[in-house]
Amino acid sequence: MSLSPSRASDFMQCPLLYRFRVIDRLPEKPSAAATRGTLVHAVLERLFDHPAGERTAPRAKALVPGQWDRLLESRPELTELFPAQDGGEGLARWLSEAEALVERWFTLEDPTRLEPVEREFFVEAELESGLRLRGIIDRVDVAPTGEVRIVDYKTGKAPRPEYAEGALFQMKFYALVVWRLKQVVPRRLQLVYLGSGDVLTYDPVVADLERVERKLLALWEAIKEATETGDWRPRPTKLCGWCDHRAVCPEFGGTPPPYPLMIGAREDAERPAES
Repeated sequence: MSLSPSRASDFMQCPLLYRFRVIDRLPEKPSAAATRGTLVHAVLERLFDHPAGERTAPRAKALVPGQWDRLLESRPELTELFPAQDGGEGLARWLSEAEALVERWFTLEDPTRLEPVEREFFVEAELESGLRLRGIIDRVDVAPTGEVRIVDYKTGKAPRPEYAEGALFQMKFYALVVWRLKQVVPRRLQLVYLGSGDVLTYDPVVADLERVERKLLALWEAIKEATETGDWRPRPTKLCGWCDHRAVCPEFGGTPPPYPLMIGAREDAERPAES
């Protein structure tokens, strides 16, 4: 049984969305915004391959075309994002926007003073319940004193203060995994919002991580219950406007595909765990 921050967020946002993505595995169209985020993350990761003195904004921007080519090699379907009939203007504008996000990062952090211990770091820990938590952390910094900082890049804008807790859920998830894995509570969680030029930080304590663990265990029980019964209820929000699955969502007059699992079989309740 395993759970990632993205799949946990899917279920909290809309149980039916979780079903469509994890159980039905319905295809989704590539998104220009999400792909730009992937590209920017790749550039910032690769920049640290260079010596500290060479980690400049021009160097980082120069990495954008090559990282885009590599992304296309692994995901050729991304060419659909930019129609050829516009003479390449759409792609050029999109790449320019990616470069601007990369450049803004240099106003928020100084990479010449950073030596990450880990980049794109896959972490996984198993709780006493048997539930495995897994995810990929953008960057891990460790101070000479041993204090750990977990950093995540976001290419969108920082949320309003009343929504900050939701934004920090992913980071607390990672902090919990690191704590259970290394027996070390990260000193700081840091979200770097390149879209708005903001940095959101939070210093967790053990009580925070214990609350997150209880929340995740309750969430997993709800997921298993839905898997076993086949009862995946949609939860309409303003985010529905961006969902790829409205055509098969009852909230929009659609019919979900036939449920692929055997309802009532407890062993099937754990099938979605591998996503």
